[in-house]
Amino acid sequence: MKFKAYFTDDGIALLDKRFLPAMDKVGRVCHVYLTPTHAMLLHNLLGPTGTGTDGGGPQCVAQFAKDLLFREYSVSSRNGNRVAFAVDVALLHRALRSALAVHAQSPAAGDASAAIQVKLVNKLPAGSRSASPFLTFETKGARSAVVQDVPISRPLSRSDVERLQAALDAAQELPQTLVQVPDLPQLQSLVDRLKNVGDLLTVAVTQYGDLHLHVATSIVTVGSEFRKLRILGVRATAPVGDQNLSASTRTDMAIERGEALSVQVNMKHLAKSLQCHLAKPDCTFYGIAPGGACLTVIFQYFIPGTRLTDKSISFYCRLPVLDPGNLRTVPDGNNRDGCVLGADVIVDRANADGHEEINEEPQPCGLHLVEVGVDASQEMIRWISQWRAREAGLGEELQA
Repeated sequence: MKFKAYFTDDGIALLDKRFLPAMDKVGRVCHVYLTPTHAMLLHNLLGPTGTGTDGGGPQCVAQFAKDLLFREYSVSSRNGNRVAFAVDVALLHRALRSALAVHAQSPAAGDASAAIQVKLVNKLPAGSRSASPFLTFETKGARSAVVQDVPISRPLSRSDVERLQAALDAAQELPQTLVQVPDLPQLQSLVDRLKNVGDLLTVAVTQYGDLHLHVATSIVTVGSEFRKLRILGVRATAPVGDQNLSASTRTDMAIERGEALSVQVNMKHLAKSLQCHLAKPDCTFYGIAPGGACLTVIFQYFIPGTRLTDKSISFYCRLPVLDPGNLRTVPDGNNRDGCVLGADVIVDRANADGHEEINEEPQPCGLHLVEVGVDASQEMIRWISQWRAREAGLGEELQA
């Protein structure tokens, strides 16, 4: 099993400034997967799966064409010339930055002959009787050559490599409808505020170009809707009569018509996936896999100076879906399906430019529905958090 290559200037800059910081925020450890044609950073593809409160955590895949990151790239193994191993992302990033600092001092910096070399080696650590695998960086500076060894796991076995490849193939399935989120930092700011309300987030994507997010507890429901977004894939025309309805009602009707999908995800998982904005994508798309299997976030990159997709980079996350039974509802004598006690606050974003609509309608259990803009909701979020702290007492007071 062998791997040896030299970093390209663009490749090492991509890893240092974009992808390693993003992957470090998603998870402490990732798999490096090397094939004859691609190099990949994979998070949680072999991790725990399933539903429940955690759901196994988000999967994250960053895939690069080998020529983007490396030159003189050579990888060989008995597993079809595929090599995979686990590494601490922070240690990998630290070694890479240190190699860059030494390389910058070299008078031949920028010369191909002075490029940073990376390879797999087995070494005998001090005080150990057996050799251990390392990812080694060799850099030539102005007065010295520096060698850095990053500890890695033992390379994955043939069966584990097959499992990793199978998981990667399964993750390639695209949702039928994708909607583009125009401002990822704005969405991250919204999610940071919603985390103060609850741990479970319901996400709906419609074929009309709407993205609806809300958090529900026994006290309050808070959410936001982005409308008239750019659509990739299957699309439909929104019924004219739906325009005057509330965001939650429109979404429910779209789901009943089969023109929308809705899933529930862990708020922490979504917050982690939003850290991928550190990789500075040019476009971000959200979609729900067929059957509501997962929430997919796809990050698109353009060839510099154009609006053409850069096919040498593929970056996406898949968030596990949680059990809908985790939603807490309070049975109501006049409503067989139950109702949610408390104020229902929903942010209704009419379109991507920030225009907001305010609508009102009665709630099934007789409480008033209030819709406010995102910018006006800071005080409301603070107020909701105080309510949540004394939730039990407030519930008794409302029922009385």
